[in-house]
Amino acid sequence: MLEMGTARSTRRDTVDTVPAGGRRDSGAPHGPYPSVRPTPPIQRSRWRQRLSRLDTKASPYAYISPFFIIFAVVGLFPLLYTAWVSLHEWHLIGGQGDFVGLKNFQDVLGQRFFWNAVRNTFSIFLLSTVPQIILALAIAVALDSGLRAKSFWRMGVLLPYVIAPVAVVLIFNDLFGDRYGLFNQLLGWVGAEPVQWHKDTLSSHLAIATMVNFRWTGYNALIFLAAMQTIPRDYYEAALIDGAGRIRTFFSITVPQLRATIIFVTITSTIGGLQIFDEPRMFDQYGQGGADRQWQTLTIYLYNLGWNQKNFGRASAVAWLLFLIIVLIAIVNFFVIRRIASKEEKR
Repeated sequence: MLEMGTARSTRRDTVDTVPAGGRRDSGAPHGPYPSVRPTPPIQRSRWRQRLSRLDTKASPYAYISPFFIIFAVVGLFPLLYTAWVSLHEWHLIGGQGDFVGLKNFQDVLGQRFFWNAVRNTFSIFLLSTVPQIILALAIAVALDSGLRAKSFWRMGVLLPYVIAPVAVVLIFNDLFGDRYGLFNQLLGWVGAEPVQWHKDTLSSHLAIATMVNFRWTGYNALIFLAAMQTIPRDYYEAALIDGAGRIRTFFSITVPQLRATIIFVTITSTIGGLQIFDEPRMFDQYGQGGADRQWQTLTIYLYNLGWNQKNFGRASAVAWLLFLIIVLIAIVNFFVIRRIASKEEKR
């Protein structure tokens, strides 16, 4: 009996020494101090930390990668491929020929039709871009004022941009008709001589520039309007309290605040104006830019070299020359506007 009681008390003491929440190892010897295995470190936490760091570093590049991929496919690759074609004798049927280096550029620069196209392109560009930006600013100021039915007028100025370029050119081609055009009839009513829109160089440039202004003025006006609405109204209220009129507030507040937008619109209008193709191409029924090529632009000249003469080497050379001209004009525009802005800030 004494031995049985002693065994029970020893077993009870052994059970009481197990820590709360602990688990006795079945293979460990039973005793007053049982051993507990330490839990191994979890390896997943390290991988999660590495993935989190990689996600933090790589996610911004992944978000912007679609733009660079699309730009590389539809922008950079055609540009480099055009440069490669311009260095070879390249024809539509035979494909790549011998390497000629800069011979295509020399041949193009030695032709008088190229310089005629350059002159026509710059003439149409100046007649369209400068009035276009001025009219767009004026329309944006009018839309930003207290007009009734603002949504209607805003949609109205954007309507010419929605119309297909071919439809616009067909309508204006009839308006600028040499014999039965509406503008010549209006000139006849006031006793003026009819204008040979399809014969005179300057007249044809004015007609084409009018088409371009009709399409793009409203579009640029909405860009200016969006920028004007971000200008704090406190500036205008303070100017009115000081006695400044609308013209003074426009040149002292609106124009300086729209400096970045004006640079953007000027550069985009420069790129579009130097690449003009639809309007002069449809204005001529022969597709040569006039009987004497009086409104043949660089893009029409490029088109004729490539698809009429089947000389893609020279056409690619013209494309690269046009690209360099656009880059040069854009850089000049940027620095000129930036210098004007810096002078205004010093004042």
